[in-house]
Amino acid sequence: MQKKFLSNLFLLIVLNLLIKPFFILGIDAEVQNRVGEAEYGNYFALLNFSFLLNILLDLGITNYNTRNIAQHPQLIEKHFSKIFWLRISLFFLYASFTAVSAIFTGYSSHEFYLLIWLMFNQFLVAVIQFSRSNFGGLHLFRTDAVISVLDRLLLILFCSVLLWTEIAGSEFKIEWFVYAQTAAYLITAIVAILLLRFETGRIKINLKKDFSIVLLKNSFPYAVLIFLMMMYSRLDSVMLERLLDDGDEQAGIYAQGYRYLDAVNMFALLFAGLLLPVFARLLRHKENIFPILDLSLRLLLSASVAVGLIAYLYQEYLLDLRYENVTDESARSFGFLILSFIPVSITYIFGTLLTANKNLRQLNWMAFGGLILNVLLNYMMIPHYKAEGAALATLITQSMTAFVQLIIAYRIFRININWNIYGGLFLLAVTVIASHYFTKEMDFAKSISLTCFSAVIIILITGLFRFSDIRQMIRFKNQD
Repeated sequence: MQKKFLSNLFLLIVLNLLIKPFFILGIDAEVQNRVGEAEYGNYFALLNFSFLLNILLDLGITNYNTRNIAQHPQLIEKHFSKIFWLRISLFFLYASFTAVSAIFTGYSSHEFYLLIWLMFNQFLVAVIQFSRSNFGGLHLFRTDAVISVLDRLLLILFCSVLLWTEIAGSEFKIEWFVYAQTAAYLITAIVAILLLRFETGRIKINLKKDFSIVLLKNSFPYAVLIFLMMMYSRLDSVMLERLLDDGDEQAGIYAQGYRYLDAVNMFALLFAGLLLPVFARLLRHKENIFPILDLSLRLLLSASVAVGLIAYLYQEYLLDLRYENVTDESARSFGFLILSFIPVSITYIFGTLLTANKNLRQLNWMAFGGLILNVLLNYMMIPHYKAEGAALATLITQSMTAFVQLIIAYRIFRININWNIYGGLFLLAVTVIASHYFTKEMDFAKSISLTCFSAVIIILITGLFRFSDIRQMIRFKNQD
């Protein structure tokens, strides 16, 4: 199981390294440069608003389905069509509640128009995620890897034409970016469903009331968890845009740093997507989870500590590489956001383990506390510190919730603390900070190169990454 996990993790990372960073830092950032901070900030706030009630599109079905299919793969043919048509029904529930919320929030007619398209895009993304949950549950990780990047690949192609050719004229509009997303998501959703058809047979309209009620009842705890975590992860930009007179501009500043966090966070998210079905199947068969857990800690936390600290220490330089208007405020906001990559990575490991073990009650109480903390911190910090305050609120919230999940997991599974891993992570952090201190008088390229090099050396010396991991990947790929 460990070898298969490593093999498919390697494939996921390679594909996503080729596609997603270019989209986030190449296409998405260029869109912001073209349309300006205020217009992009307004779009970014609307996008996050469309996420807030996103749980009504899913109601926990995706996580429940991943875990269920991983443990009972024979059920996919029986359940797929029923769940698929239930998801379509849930779209109308989501769209109704989101539209009513938007009216009470006071969005203009143009903002409401954009929100309608963003809601439809959320539905298409939900269809893709549901399809991927079946691929993951069946351990068809290679198919899942291809689908995970297809939408971004298409979006790169569409937006490249709009941004760097004269086909749409010289002025780029944010609406075009939204339309391009719709086209990319629609094509990807169709491809994903067609691929699943080979696993499930012919897809029929088969919405059964009794089945839907049982499914929603079983997935409800997952729905509550996802809703609470979505709220405390996405409220920041919405509150920025609504609480401040210059809210659109501040949301745009916040988006500059958030984009970098999104770029690195996608790898941790892919990691968690592989971990959930793997943990679920190991727990189902009462097999040892600790080799996979230690592997996850070594790989993901070493990467997040190195990336988070290095990006924080070189925050202004890194923003200058991509954006035209970088201020001290946007640099500090980015610094706090990128540091939150460390606790988010902890959440992806231990939160995923607890989800696979169905410890939803503990996770929901944790997430509820995180939501209350995040709202209070934003109300206190945003009026005084604006985007920087929202970023700091995110860092504090993610750190507290990650710590709680770590404690819960260690108590439930009676995990022995691996001091070699945590000692190595501490040494890595000290080395990165010291390297930056001694090289900060050099030019940026030399300083960050030496700091990165020292981080890699420590990761290898402490065994946080082992070359045997690569050999295991290659050996398994040859046997698979």
